[in-house]
Amino acid sequence: MENGNVSAIFGEKVFNLPTMKARLPKDIYKSLVKTINEGTKLDISVAEVVANAMKDWAIENGCTHYTHWFQPMTGLTAEKHDSFIQPTEDRTVIMEFSGKELVMGEPDASSFPSGGLRATFEARGYTAWDPTSFAFIKDNSLYIPTSFMSYTGEVLDKKTPLLRSEAAINKAAKRVLALFGKTPARVVSYVGPEQEYFLVDKNLRNKRKDLLLTGRTLFGAKPAKGQEMDDHYFGQIKEHIAAFMKEVDEELWKLGVLAKTKHNEVAPAQHEIAPIFSTTNISTDHNQLTMEILKKVADHHDLYCLLHEKPYEGINGSGKHNNWSIGTSDGELLLKPGRKPEQNVQFLLFLAAVIKAVDDYSDILRVSVATAGNDHRLGANEAPPAIISVYLGDQLAAVVEQLKNGEGVKYEEGRVIETGVESLPDIERDSTDRNRTSPFAFTGNRFEFRAPGSRQSIGGINIVLNTIVAEELTEFAEILEGSQNIQKDALELAIKTFKDHERIIFNGNGYSDEWVEEAERRGLLNLKTTPDAMPYFKSQKSIDLFVGQGVFSKVEVETRTEIMMEEYNNTLHFEMLTMLEMAKQEILPACLKYTKFVTDDVLSKKSLGIDAPLEFSKVQKLTALTEDMMSKIDDLQAKADAVPTDDVFETGHYYAYTVMPAMESLREVADTLETMVAKEYWPFPTYTELLYLQ
Repeated sequence: MENGNVSAIFGEKVFNLPTMKARLPKDIYKSLVKTINEGTKLDISVAEVVANAMKDWAIENGCTHYTHWFQPMTGLTAEKHDSFIQPTEDRTVIMEFSGKELVMGEPDASSFPSGGLRATFEARGYTAWDPTSFAFIKDNSLYIPTSFMSYTGEVLDKKTPLLRSEAAINKAAKRVLALFGKTPARVVSYVGPEQEYFLVDKNLRNKRKDLLLTGRTLFGAKPAKGQEMDDHYFGQIKEHIAAFMKEVDEELWKLGVLAKTKHNEVAPAQHEIAPIFSTTNISTDHNQLTMEILKKVADHHDLYCLLHEKPYEGINGSGKHNNWSIGTSDGELLLKPGRKPEQNVQFLLFLAAVIKAVDDYSDILRVSVATAGNDHRLGANEAPPAIISVYLGDQLAAVVEQLKNGEGVKYEEGRVIETGVESLPDIERDSTDRNRTSPFAFTGNRFEFRAPGSRQSIGGINIVLNTIVAEELTEFAEILEGSQNIQKDALELAIKTFKDHERIIFNGNGYSDEWVEEAERRGLLNLKTTPDAMPYFKSQKSIDLFVGQGVFSKVEVETRTEIMMEEYNNTLHFEMLTMLEMAKQEILPACLKYTKFVTDDVLSKKSLGIDAPLEFSKVQKLTALTEDMMSKIDDLQAKADAVPTDDVFETGHYYAYTVMPAMESLREVADTLETMVAKEYWPFPTYTELLYLQ
């Protein structure tokens, strides 16, 4: 990029509105824009014209292939590439791309997670073009965002139910807005996902089997210096890391991703990138691209990008802060308080709907962030606890409290913080502080859901958010439709809701032991592990919610529960086997070899008449610890051999409460041995190298 001209490259690899307008006939362009803005069905004749223009544009930009890009339940993206070539009668080829090829693809559906929906021999699945998310070019292929479903019609991806949830919140919110005399063309949800990640030297990463196979370190003693000094957070970015970030920004800008912020995070070797918010469907696609680009560009710089929620024990993990809001197609944000929120009945009603949704469905919201990796992070004093609560901030909480008590309300907006230095400007203070300990915090005109893990697709998270809020808005609409005094009745409903659901509001320190006790008194759930949380997703309450809002069928809810539990179980299974392999094949031989070295030294000195009591004591400690480790290896192996396999929930609980403690016990003794064994004997890079040699 020359001269820092971002506007010159932004979206250059995207078949976006300006490109469409330049290449499509006016009537075709208008029809496509109507589909994008209003979600109307696209005629196949329009698709034919779009396909041809898209193909010409792609070929001009060096493409030879196209792919339907979809998001299966792996949490990753998937793609099958086909070339544009078509044979001719004279045995040459021409480049063609039809409307049918644009609209529909047929990948193999049997090898993706389906929760039992598809037998191995039932291979057919379909991808369907999502015209609301722009096609783009990557690696000389035209990428077409699509949904993914089975031959029998059940969804196998995250995009399709996300689009359904968008339809649900559009329908419900418009019903409520109609009560206030407003008729927007569309209501959509918006998201801005902040993405945290770690960078590690690629060569060092390749020397560690745990990082290679599981994405996190299963062994590793704490380094002498961690994050205690807080000197990495917002610190000066190293030159070669800055070069990596620069390339990431440029690649994302070319793809139309609104990458805005980059900085060092709290932990050494940890960083963050954040975009400007966009509609949830687009943000979900863009966040998947962001994760792909982070990994791809890291490789160019001899780095590896770790997206695991907790790659290192004892220092901060990585989250993905999901900044969520809703607004109308004409630009009105429905969660914006305004200067006098106590008089903004519409805002109070939407706020009440969100609070009620989080309280009524805190279990399902917890499930949306439940993964094996995130279980290590939640509640670890760097992330919110597993207890779901809502933070409103002092001023808005005071408004709610006074409304509940029937008192007069005084809302102070834009108070000034005086710097006390004449040369510095005074600072206008936001109406609410940020609470990093809250899983669901109000931050001005949106809620920041801080519980998601860094590797997660935000698709599943926002499916749940959209659906639970749509459910409450639907209930509110049914109560208020027919009201003769909407301002009075809506305010009364909002106040009643605040009173009925006050237990979910907590503005204090979510890390404190007192909050755990208080949350239990309030009747709030503390679902610490994925196996504890996951059964709630297939409860009758959950099924009624998703079926009622048209987001999932009953069988889709049940199979997704199965898929998520299988993913958890497989993750723990691979970690367990990797840990055993490293302990048996790498750590144990290293400890035995070093113990022999020290023992030989003691014996050599003894033969010369030299007493070496301290070295002998070290031999004893090494021997005792090594034998203890051998015992713990045997214990973990025995537990590995006894894993139950008949029921995914039974298996999950076994991994969480039987295997995990055995893994932690083995790790503890191995990490102690790491601090005693000479560096040249230790079989793989240590935390000090991983965190500081990047």
